[in-house]
Amino acid sequence: MSHRLTSEEALEVLDVMDVAVMIADIINGGSWVTWVNPAFTRTFGYTLEEMIDGAVHRLIGANTDEREIDRMYQEVLRGNRCTITGIGYCDDGAELWSTFTASPVIIEGRVVRWIGVQHDVSDHVRRSELQRRSYEVERRARVGLSLVAEVSELMADVDDPALLRVVVKLLRRRLVSWAGFFVLDGAGLREIDGLDPDETWPRRPAPSRGLASPDDPIVDAAGSAEARNEIDLFREYPAGSPAAQLVARLRSHRAAHAAAADRAIVVPALGRRNPVGVLVVLPRATDARVVESAGEITAIAELVARRVGLAMENARLYSREHRLAETLQRAMLPEQAHVAGLDVWTYYAPNVEHAQVGGDWYDIVHVSDDTVGVVIGDVTGHDVEAAAMMGQLRSIVRAYACELIDPATVLSRVDRLVSGMRFDRYATLAYAAMKPDENGWGVTYTIAGHLPPLLVRSGVVTPLKDGGGLLVGCAEPVRSSGSVHAQPGDFIVFYTDGLVERRDRSMRDGVEALSELCARLTSRDAAGLGEEIVAELGAFPEDDVAVVVVRIPDPAVDDVDRPAASRRWNLPADRRSVGRARHAVLGALAAWGYDDTQAVELVVSELVANAVLHAWGEIGLHLADTDHGLRIEVTDSSPMPPAALRGKVARAGGYGMHIVGRLAEWGWQPVEGGGKVVWAVVRPRAGDLSGRGTDAQ
Repeated sequence: MSHRLTSEEALEVLDVMDVAVMIADIINGGSWVTWVNPAFTRTFGYTLEEMIDGAVHRLIGANTDEREIDRMYQEVLRGNRCTITGIGYCDDGAELWSTFTASPVIIEGRVVRWIGVQHDVSDHVRRSELQRRSYEVERRARVGLSLVAEVSELMADVDDPALLRVVVKLLRRRLVSWAGFFVLDGAGLREIDGLDPDETWPRRPAPSRGLASPDDPIVDAAGSAEARNEIDLFREYPAGSPAAQLVARLRSHRAAHAAAADRAIVVPALGRRNPVGVLVVLPRATDARVVESAGEITAIAELVARRVGLAMENARLYSREHRLAETLQRAMLPEQAHVAGLDVWTYYAPNVEHAQVGGDWYDIVHVSDDTVGVVIGDVTGHDVEAAAMMGQLRSIVRAYACELIDPATVLSRVDRLVSGMRFDRYATLAYAAMKPDENGWGVTYTIAGHLPPLLVRSGVVTPLKDGGGLLVGCAEPVRSSGSVHAQPGDFIVFYTDGLVERRDRSMRDGVEALSELCARLTSRDAAGLGEEIVAELGAFPEDDVAVVVVRIPDPAVDDVDRPAASRRWNLPADRRSVGRARHAVLGALAAWGYDDTQAVELVVSELVANAVLHAWGEIGLHLADTDHGLRIEVTDSSPMPPAALRGKVARAGGYGMHIVGRLAEWGWQPVEGGGKVVWAVVRPRAGDLSGRGTDAQ
């Protein structure tokens, strides 16, 4: 027969338990502790007498979730058992994590008291927190390595003008509340979006205009490879200093983002030796409170800044080398000159996949009063060395041509000199000496490993193959030459292999395509012929392209005293190109007999200036005298259209394009393969084009 425990026996059982238990009565809706077991006293330090006297309120402290306690009590009053987990406080103030289960005692349908059982889970919570922290450290390490790897991949696209903007977005999304890359210049702190290899970058911050300060963290980081600084957003830095400029920006960000910290981290973006800029990151407030997290963020920021700094330095070095090579080659290529009695058009375009410099070249030499020399050549390679050898070869040919005249003799002498100079690049060229006679021009030519020029007469194409020989410097002591007579209306096309060679077709097929094209050309001047050739065969070159078209004017249909009404120039993306373009256009207009040039000069200046400021790579300028007016075309490598000036209605491209719109009809169109062309047509004033016979381009 089972024995039912009495209340006294039940309390004796609870007394010997290792689990903390307390009993509270419900009186007038309130809860009053009436009993605790010894385990409760051992756990919290409070005796039964202390609990009865109100010590129960000392169990609740600053980190106790009182909403959970209230929820538990309401459940008990409804007659339900409830378990919560939270922090309680011992008599010595120590925090204790525990699970607390409250069970109601119901008599005659009414809750009269409840029994609470507490289990100490502090060790479990502590182990869980350690595991969580360990996982968080591992997660941060993975995020950091992944982010650095992603930045390294992004740095391969050095031509992206907004590359650093992409990196900043990546940092903000994955690591910090805010980030930005900056450089220092004379105006102070300047944020940059791309690698921007601008020569105006200072190697070290200049202490001008009071920008430098001995305690300025930005100046310190921008001038030292070892600096790792912090910016306090609540500190007042000297007015106008880089640190003050940055703080003003970050305060507005922090005001809009409560999760942002109040201290920013500044690390230098190192090049090979010195910083080329700084990276500023503003951690999240939760990260800033944890020393380990802030250290990890600093380490990741340093790795990212290092990769960006090296990419910036490489972009700068590449830009310098490119400008050096391009300036060298441009200086060696002649300006198109007017040749009395001949209609001459010249064209050169580097392959944009390389350094925009190479060994293709041409020259028009006034050998004597009655002789004109035409030279076209190619030195292998696409670098400064190729351009340098090209320049030397051009100077040698020009010097011998003026002295010896005969092409075979000239080339033989060039062979001897070049073989002694031990050039380590292969070179080819074709040279023709042209003399006028009673019915056209006599042409004597010789070829050194070059593609034969094409003589075109009434749709019949004849390759000039006689006088062919080996590469420059590789021939026998005496070269041979060929000769042909060019009649009025004939034209000769000199070209390099970049015009006809492609990966998907052989050289022979390319030459045949050029011959077929020349046979059906209909333009009446060299410029029109050349433009048609380049438009069909030179649109997407895989190598440098040089073309010279020489046409023998026909007195029956041509004005022999009027030079070709079309000019083309290739300019570097440099501010000096604006002046060069203006000067070249004014010279062409003077040769064409234009008196009123102000409108054309302004339009050319604005279009070229826009290309220099907002695009990159080489700029093409084409000026043509057409039946509808002067057509100006500026080609650049940026696919972005002229952008509307923010806040200025109908003013595309800013005030410059507003001026263009007042002086000319203009528009733009993308160029297949990348880039764009912006064109403008300046209408002539009354009488300005009277009596001028021109071809529309």
